[in-house]
Amino acid sequence: MSGPLAGIRIVDCSQIVSGPMACQMLGDQGAEVIKVESPGGDPVRSLGPRKADLSSMFIAVNRGKQGLCLDLKSPDGIAVLETLVKTADVLVENFRPGVLARLGLDWERLHALNPRLIYCSITGFGPDGPYQNVRVYDPVIQAVSGIAASQVDKEGTPGLVRHLVADKVTALTAAQAITAALFRRERSGGEGERIEVAMLDAAIAFNWPEGMYNYSFIDDAPAAWPEYGAQMRLWKAADGQVAIGALQDAEFVALTRSLGREDLAADERFKSSAGRIKHQREWAPQVSAEIARRSRAELMEGFVAQGAVGGPVVHLANVPDDAQVQHNAICIEVAHSDAVGRVRQARPPARFGTPLEPVGPAPHLGQHGRQILAALGYDAAAIAALVDKGVLKG
Repeated sequence: MSGPLAGIRIVDCSQIVSGPMACQMLGDQGAEVIKVESPGGDPVRSLGPRKADLSSMFIAVNRGKQGLCLDLKSPDGIAVLETLVKTADVLVENFRPGVLARLGLDWERLHALNPRLIYCSITGFGPDGPYQNVRVYDPVIQAVSGIAASQVDKEGTPGLVRHLVADKVTALTAAQAITAALFRRERSGGEGERIEVAMLDAAIAFNWPEGMYNYSFIDDAPAAWPEYGAQMRLWKAADGQVAIGALQDAEFVALTRSLGREDLAADERFKSSAGRIKHQREWAPQVSAEIARRSRAELMEGFVAQGAVGGPVVHLANVPDDAQVQHNAICIEVAHSDAVGRVRQARPPARFGTPLEPVGPAPHLGQHGRQILAALGYDAAAIAALVDKGVLKG
């Protein structure tokens, strides 16, 4: 393996998106990731378009992993997992609070098995508290965190971001925290530690900078500004839509130049961001009319020439064909089994001085079980016995 995390072994006992995506990002950066699933498999295997037991969504957050399917309700299954934990650097799980402990694998037991282990537990609301026993999915966290309240329609009714934004920002938070814990372990003499990442915590921190800017000052709070999200919109062009921005004064100048309306930038009312917000109803219709007269290609030509903030709204099916997307070589093809074929993916977004290894396929349920156990020291007879008992599947 290459990459900055080469040599790190991660046991991924998580499912859905938050935990698997965190482990996948670390795997992209060189870590060996072993995905441990129950006999029923990760529910995301059947969510969305799929071939065999691999959905496109499952592949996106589980690529490059090894698959191990264990019945953890059996003592033999727990014993296998304990053996695996002894060889691991990191264990990630996103069970409901207390589930792993009821299996006999609380933090104290895991730490005793492997004092170097970094144990990352991802929960919805946290390990305790009034909402502890509530089952959580992304929309619930959007609702409680204030993200939904920042997505209001014209009538002021909250709405949901139509993406798993809470799951994905939790994944980013967990991946960064795990990397930091690994770094501290190397500097502290090899001691492991426990990390708690609650989706609610991650979502509120993510939403805070602009979503909560009117609720930050406690003493002698200044006058509130219009909600940041209310200023965000798309602009209709002759053949679609574009996004623009003019937070800084120079950006508004560049925008007006690209539209041949330098007179707007010269207007004293619009020379500051506060003025543009206050007088938005005066300048915005004029900018809107200029944008509506031009195609997206014409607008982009002007934006590029003047260094303005702007970009076309690209249909999902056309994202891989966008000129900048192609220039950045973002979309890659990953070969899977004959039953699945090639799968388009977004490459690992961070580029290092030493290129990362090519992204590998996602595992079928339990695909690598025999190999993993053999590497742990189980002989053929022991592996066959676990298969016969229904402990090892796939």
